[in-house]
Amino acid sequence: MLSFEQFSGFLLAAMLITAAPGPDNMMVLGMGISRGRRQGIAFGLGCAFGCLSHTLLAVLGVSALIAASPQAFTLLKLGGGLYLVWLGIGALRSRGVARVGVVDGAAVPLRQVFIKGVFANAINPKVILFFLSFLPQFVVAGNGGIGWQLAQLGILFTLQAALLFGLLGHFSGSVGQWLNRRPRAGAILDRIAGAVFVALGLRLIIDR
Repeated sequence: MLSFEQFSGFLLAAMLITAAPGPDNMMVLGMGISRGRRQGIAFGLGCAFGCLSHTLLAVLGVSALIAASPQAFTLLKLGGGLYLVWLGIGALRSRGVARVGVVDGAAVPLRQVFIKGVFANAINPKVILFFLSFLPQFVVAGNGGIGWQLAQLGILFTLQAALLFGLLGHFSGSVGQWLNRRPRAGAILDRIAGAVFVALGLRLIIDR
């Protein structure tokens, strides 16, 4: 099982990153504003559970990499650290101008909205790359069971994303209006997420 330090550190970082304005949560807000909170919640849950596909890829890919070459795992974590620093710098430089748009189209069954959210997240190559970079940073190789550690981290990320995206969908109207009136709020969240990315990346590069 994950240690308390792994669990708490990963959960805090994951929630900050999930809350920062991005394509997924902006689509959840737009869906909720235009089609109602139930559709917003369904789409948000779909986006969250789409993360399970990335978790599976990370577990299989990283486990195979370690079996082939333990040194390659070190290189993966180093490359992931550099990628996280790059993402962090981009977030720190963000002007926080993200606005909540309105999703066009008539209402569709909630199951279809959920599936649409799953696929929107599952086929996003940027999310795949993010998971391959982010999850291994919290793996402690000395504890063994790296594949199981990755699976737990991915499931934890999915659950917290489901909670936050569900809340976004439920309160979409109020949150969307608040963000549109206060674009600087998005910039603040970007700065926090950016600082988390840079700190994680630098910690790995220094302590690898």
